[in-house]
Amino acid sequence: MKLRLSIAASRLGLSLLCAAAALGHAQTPMAPRMADYIVAVVNQESVTAFEVRQRVQRIQAEAQRTGAPLPAVTQLEREVLDSLIDERAILSQAREAGMRVDDGDVDRALANIAAQNQISVVALRDRMVADGMDFNRFRANVREQIIVERMREREVSQRVRITDTEVEDYIEKQRGERAGDVEYNIAQILIPVPEGASAAVLSERRAQAEAALARVRGGEDFAAVAKAVSQDANKERGGEIGLRPADRLPDLFLDAVRPLGSGSLAPSVLRSGAGFHVLKLVERRDAAAFRVTQTKARHILLRVNDASNRDAAVRQMREWRGQIERGTRRFEDLARERSEDGSASSGGDLGWASPGQFVPEFEQAMNQLALGGVSEPVVSRFGVHLIQVVERRDVALDNKQLRDQARAALREQKFEEAYGEWLKETRLRTYVERREAPQL
Repeated sequence: MKLRLSIAASRLGLSLLCAAAALGHAQTPMAPRMADYIVAVVNQESVTAFEVRQRVQRIQAEAQRTGAPLPAVTQLEREVLDSLIDERAILSQAREAGMRVDDGDVDRALANIAAQNQISVVALRDRMVADGMDFNRFRANVREQIIVERMREREVSQRVRITDTEVEDYIEKQRGERAGDVEYNIAQILIPVPEGASAAVLSERRAQAEAALARVRGGEDFAAVAKAVSQDANKERGGEIGLRPADRLPDLFLDAVRPLGSGSLAPSVLRSGAGFHVLKLVERRDAAAFRVTQTKARHILLRVNDASNRDAAVRQMREWRGQIERGTRRFEDLARERSEDGSASSGGDLGWASPGQFVPEFEQAMNQLALGGVSEPVVSRFGVHLIQVVERRDVALDNKQLRDQARAALREQKFEEAYGEWLKETRLRTYVERREAPQL
């Protein structure tokens, strides 16, 4: 998984980190377990009443802590059951596709669960066993949740399609919205026309301008022709008027040069109240709109799904941050060992990123950091992050970078719809049998 805005958002509330309940039972007598039964069959997977109750209780506990409103219990149970059915449907599809998760990925996830609760993996296992919970089943659940998430990310990303036309339209819209930030350096050859000139004079002056345009098209240097025939005040500088914001240029000039590349001639002579103009776009500088500060950062990610997991992850991140600042651990080493992101193998390196490529909460925290600085724990829809800024640079985006940035923004806009469509199709291909509670 990368943190770009183009990747799948965590939407199902998957319980990858669900050890909190077991840890809580370890400190109090074990409550009697209610009778369990199957409430739904999804292909060859089952959903039990105990699973539904467990997730409902976690949601209720979080809502009580935060004051968030909840629907009536019966509606909440239906929504939770639907969510669990979705998870099983995705898991079934992932298994059919042959998706696998390495033991090392599962070990890393378990180590993070234990670390967030400030115990070792061995202690986590012992507590769960003491509570009558099957640790091997728990490990299998963690593996399944990783598979489900990877499947979702892969499938939804493949469904988002961005056309070249959409990219160009997006860029043009950005140009239009920030036209005043774009600067142009235009060179001109001016053949003036006196006020009230006769048709003969107009024809003569137009012919002079056409002849100048023909000379430049024929290979002569624009600046040399401007010095020879132009009657503009800037003729000694080859006709260059210098960089000016778009909103300080005549619309006639702006309309003529906007579609041009640097060094190109306007295709025809222009007529204004001052006379006839031959124009050349010397340089286009896309100031604030297309010059950006790029940041090279790295991060550590711990995935969470509810308040207790999130709070434990935040505590763990703060401990790691202290170790990094004291110099007892290196950020990149912790990322390799503990991060639950695809960037872990490269020490959490996210590469160079332009504004808008990360989710807002991540980007806001990153932008406030000094070089080498390490953030406080940052909560996003992907989990909890620890961020370090490695480098920054100010760059003018070339055409490829502009297009990549546009694609990233468009992909994020389309993700929600693509996710919904994929999930709906997955459910349609899935056998689902809902079952009523057994009669006592």
